[in-house]
Amino acid sequence: MRQGRRDGFREFAASRAGHLYRSACLLASGDTHLAEDLVQETLGRMYLHWRRIARVDNPAAYAQTVLVRAYLTHRRRRSAGERPVGRFPDTGAVAAAGSDPVLRMTLLEALGRLTPKDRAVLVLRYWEDRSVEETADAMNVSSAAVRTRTTRALARLRDQLGDSPAAFTEH
Repeated sequence: MRQGRRDGFREFAASRAGHLYRSACLLASGDTHLAEDLVQETLGRMYLHWRRIARVDNPAAYAQTVLVRAYLTHRRRRSAGERPVGRFPDTGAVAAAGSDPVLRMTLLEALGRLTPKDRAVLVLRYWEDRSVEETADAMNVSSAAVRTRTTRALARLRDQLGDSPAAFTEH
C-alpha cells in the first residue's frame, strides 16, 4: 500500500514538475535557482500530505496553489536577502522555442519590476488561465481584491511597456 502511494506521487511529480517549473520561473522573474527551490518546496509539501491530496479532485491545481503560496511566503521573508540585479541570469530554460527572445526578456523584466503579489495575480490569471475565484483561493484573498489587483498590475505593465506591442521591444 505504501509503495503504491509513493509510486502515485512519483508519477504525479514527474508529470507536473515541468509545468510547475515554468510557472515558478515567471513568478521568480526568470531566477531559475529560486524557481527550482520553489518547485522543490512545493513537491516536498505535497509529498508530506500526498495521501490526503491524492483524493482531491484536481491535484494539479492544488500544486499550483501550493507553488504560489510558497512564492509569496518566500517574498515575505526578510531573511531572503537577495538583491535585484540589472540583468537576468541565463534564461534559456524559460524561453520557448520559436518565440521572440527580445520580447520575452522585455516582458520578464517588466514582470520583475512588479510587486510579488501583482506578479502572482498576473501569472495565475493569464499564464495559468485561472478564473478570478481560483486566483482568489490560491492567493487567499477575495475575488474583489483579485480584480482590483489585476487591473492595477496590468496598468503598471502598460506604464512600463507602452500601449503598442511594437513599443515593448523599444528601449
